[in-house]
Amino acid sequence: MSTRHLSASPEAARRKVLLTLKKFSYLIAMVPLVLPPLLLAAGQATDLVNWFSWGVPVVVFGIIPVLDMLLGKDSLNPDEELDVPSMNNERFYRLVTLGWVVAFAVLLVWSMLVLASGTFSLAGGVGWVLSIGIVGGLGINVAHELIHKDSKLESRMGGLLLSLVCYGGFKVEHVRGHHVHVSTPEDASSSRYNQSLYDFLPRAYVRNFLNAWKLEAERLTRKGHKVLSWRNELIWWYGISVLATVAFTLAFGWLGAVFFLGQSFIAFTLLEIVNYLEHYGLHRRKLDNGRYERTTPEHSWNSNYFLTNVFLFHLQRHSDHHAFAKRRYQVLRHHDIAPQLPAGYAAMIVVAMIPPLWKRIMNPRVEAYYRGEEHQLAS
Repeated sequence: MSTRHLSASPEAARRKVLLTLKKFSYLIAMVPLVLPPLLLAAGQATDLVNWFSWGVPVVVFGIIPVLDMLLGKDSLNPDEELDVPSMNNERFYRLVTLGWVVAFAVLLVWSMLVLASGTFSLAGGVGWVLSIGIVGGLGINVAHELIHKDSKLESRMGGLLLSLVCYGGFKVEHVRGHHVHVSTPEDASSSRYNQSLYDFLPRAYVRNFLNAWKLEAERLTRKGHKVLSWRNELIWWYGISVLATVAFTLAFGWLGAVFFLGQSFIAFTLLEIVNYLEHYGLHRRKLDNGRYERTTPEHSWNSNYFLTNVFLFHLQRHSDHHAFAKRRYQVLRHHDIAPQLPAGYAAMIVVAMIPPLWKRIMNPRVEAYYRGEEHQLAS
């Protein structure tokens, strides 16, 4: 046995142990699904149910950023030859994401039943809808993982989850639009340097919706099919959203409609805030031939904080995702050359909602990236 092999063995064994521990840490991503029942139980036990209805945003945007700082960063990458093949084939990772979809559908119905029971005051009810909407926003991240996969089951379950938050167009626009035009002015989901979140959001809502229909129309026309036909997948996904809205309205009246549409709005708004921070100010340079440079790890903001990474199925390793879109979440890699956010996504979402603070923190980082070619900042 070679000396090199002997020296590598302890490191390989250590990596294997760490990857196994990390494997089961992805169960942390299921926590949002159990938070509402736990918070409701705590509220009822303390007679503070209207306060505890606001608990999900407190946990996600208050407690998790603190724990991020305490638990630190994780730059562990699986070995491409020794680890990745077996990790790709482990059912555990797929069961977690597929189970998330089923559990969220159950949570939606249960949450509506709780709201309809008169448990909350008006303020408590608003907090409850906000809390469920944030869970749905985290669910869009699960859908994001699923819609990139070739498996029909995973792709359709991702579409179903998106339908439950009225954002079925994301399934089409994200894969066929965002991944093609990322970090260019043509991309509805890439924010520009010095653009505020509140300027970005309404544009993103409208452009993403319209782009999805345009892309699907182009696909169907190219294949010789009519746009308004059963082959248009957007009709199916938005149709499920309409049916769900009708079902909640028939079962619970106006309150059911407000709940379903309200939690949907919160969910897809959270998605677009994440889109805002993922590529802020990072432009793909335009080449002499009029084309944009290829997408590299340097065109996405990354964050290596361990807790938020497992909480979001490695979404924060966004650069590797853009380089290899079908790569499964458990094998996404950290890249040292990728620009790094100063905190995890949970904290940066809060910062993004305060434009002067966001620009004070992020603009110098963007400017440093383009030092010597400041003209890129205006592109």
